[in-house]
Amino acid sequence: MQSLTNTPTRYGWAMIVLHWLIGIIFIGQFVLGVVMVRTTSQRASFELIQLHKSFGFLLLGLIILRIAWRLGNAAPALPGSVGTLERRSAPLAHFALYAFQIALPLSGWALVSVSTLEIPTMPFNLFVLPNLPLAESDAAESFWTSVHWYLAYAGIGLVALHIAAALRHHFLLRDSVLTRMITPSSGRE
Repeated sequence: MQSLTNTPTRYGWAMIVLHWLIGIIFIGQFVLGVVMVRTTSQRASFELIQLHKSFGFLLLGLIILRIAWRLGNAAPALPGSVGTLERRSAPLAHFALYAFQIALPLSGWALVSVSTLEIPTMPFNLFVLPNLPLAESDAAESFWTSVHWYLAYAGIGLVALHIAAALRHHFLLRDSVLTRMITPSSGRE
């Protein structure tokens, strides 16, 4: 039977599902962000922005859940084939991924909070989410737009490096780094 929690050699179902769900949403958010700012229809743009905000808040909630789960479940040890430099840099890379995945939705929330348009945020049309207590102004909106944009591109670059590293481990080094995030632990390992 597959385990919900991690073992010393593999991730459990909870971490695997959170990893892939967050990854798909993060990449999807980047694509949606690019599309929504290039859409010429005001109605379509509005709907895409609301969808982008909805998934942004979902992403924020999932990453907080993932961090909480990670704090309660030790990550499996890296295979012996992983060198010293990678052993030291892997936790930093994961920390950076977590930081970007928290900073991006927060910067988006700040952006809509300072907007002079005062368009309410309604995650998945379920409720109105209050704005952060920030002063509205065109200058603040311009600042948070830039922050959100730079974080998005830096974050997607970091994700691309993460994917490249996983593929390197799987296809070149032929170790278990990628497969342990695909196949859950049995709980007997």
